[in-house]
Amino acid sequence: MAEKEAPESGTRRMSVRFEGRVQGVGFRYTAVEVATRFEVTGYVCNQPDGSVTLIAEGAERDLVAFLNDLKSTHLGRYITDARCGWSPATGEFTGFSVRHVW
Repeated sequence: MAEKEAPESGTRRMSVRFEGRVQGVGFRYTAVEVATRFEVTGYVCNQPDGSVTLIAEGAERDLVAFLNDLKSTHLGRYITDARCGWSPATGEFTGFSVRHVW
């Protein structure tokens, strides 16, 4: 089993739960497109309860800018709540993608 590389110093993990009318509006694919503007890795996925979860790792300034840019797209009008949590980065991601959990 290959050993995981340690995340770069200064990287963090941002976990966001978006609520509102966030499914069926192109949320996940817009998130992937917006992520390409920043040095972030992670994923976005729909949840069975109608919310969307976004997990991203990178420099905190990139993560905050990514979140702000995402909210400033057409999606902003569908988001009624965005709960954000922070933790240390794990370095487990190699890109940013859509995940399917159901």
